[in-house]
Amino acid sequence: MRILIAEDDSILADGLSRSLRHNGYAVDAVRDWLAADSALAAQAFDLLILDLGLPQLAGREVLRRLRARNSALPVLILTAADSIEQRVKGLDLGADDYMAKPFALSELEARVRALTRRGAGGGATMIKHGRLLFDQTGRVAIVDDQTLDLSAREVSLLEILLTRSGRMVSKTQLVDHLSSNPAA
Repeated sequence: MRILIAEDDSILADGLSRSLRHNGYAVDAVRDWLAADSALAAQAFDLLILDLGLPQLAGREVLRRLRARNSALPVLILTAADSIEQRVKGLDLGADDYMAKPFALSELEARVRALTRRGAGGGATMIKHGRLLFDQTGRVAIVDDQTLDLSAREVSLLEILLTRSGRMVSKTQLVDHLSSNPAA
C-alpha cells in the first residue's frame, strides 16, 4: 500500500512518514501542490493525506481538482481547521475522512488502516492475475489453491507489481518500495 502525504510542515510530514513506514506502508511526502500533482500523475497511490493549508494552492482546490478528474483515491484531510462547517465542507468536496490537528497518532493510524482497507474499490483486498490470487490484507499469494511460501521482500515486490499491473514499474520504484517497507 502506497500513501502520499501532502503536508507543508516538514516535521509533521517526516513524523507521519516514519510512523506509516513502520506500519508497513510505502510513503511519499511532498510539501506543496505542484509536487503532489506530479506525484499523483507519476504513480498510483492507495491514499492521500492532505493538509488544507498547502502553499501555491489551497487543499480544498487540490481536492476539487482531484475529484474533477474522477479520481476515486481515498483522501484523508489533516488540518488545523476544526469547525463543524470546515469539516462538512471538506467532506462535501469529496474527502473520505477528516482529522483536525493536533491529533493522536494512534487514531490517525486506525483511520489510515480503515481507508486503505476499504480502498478505492470498496473493500476489495484480493488481486487476481491469471492463476495467482494475492490477498493484500493477509499478504498471502495463492496459485491453484496452494499458498506460496514467499519472503517478506518477495511479497512486497509481488504487491507493487500486481497493484501496477499493465503499467511500467521502474527499477527505482521497486527499490524505493522495498526501502520504504521495513518488513521487506
